[in-house]
Formats: sequence, structure tokens, C-alpha cells
Amino acid sequence: MGFRLPAIVQAKQAIRRALSTPVSVDVVPKGHLAVYVGETERKRYIVPVSYLKHSSFQSLLNKGEEEFGFDHPMGGLTIICTEEDFIDITSSLN
Repeated sequence: MGFRLPAIVQAKQAIRRALSTPVSVDVVPKGHLAVYVGETERKRYIVPVSYLKHSSFQSLLNKGEEEFGFDHPMGGLTIICTEEDFIDITSSLN
């Protein structure tokens, strides 16, 4: 039983490329979006896009729109509520 040297070399190169590629914390997985939550200090949460169809989540987004409009300095959707309220609402959506 022998090993093919070119295949091993290619595998090592692929692993080396994967490990050397920096992973950004700003990456949002496909099918998700980032929102900023909080009344004063904002924390970033990654939520599934499917939340957008729920009326309780839409009402949270509407409050943010009333406060900031669509031009917000953080560059993301901002939800004005406490983190505890946000967690309660999103946990009921799961």
C-alpha cells in the first residue's frame, strides 16, 4: 500500500492556507444578520434571518427605525431595548 506524494503535498498546502487565512469577527454566517442591542451601551448579536418575519421582532426593529432611521453610525440594525428583553423575545422565537 503506497501513498501518493503529490496528494499529500496538496493536502498540506490546503491546510496551511486555511490556517493562515485570518478569520474576522465581523463575519456573519449565511442566513443570519447582525443587530446591535441595548439602551445605552450596545452589544452585537447574530440572529437568523427567519426572525424578520415574526411580529414581535418587527416591532423591535420599528422602534429602532423611529429612533435612528436607516442612517446609523454603527452601520447595522439597532434595537432599542434591554438585553434581557431582547433575549426573552428571541428565545420565544426559537
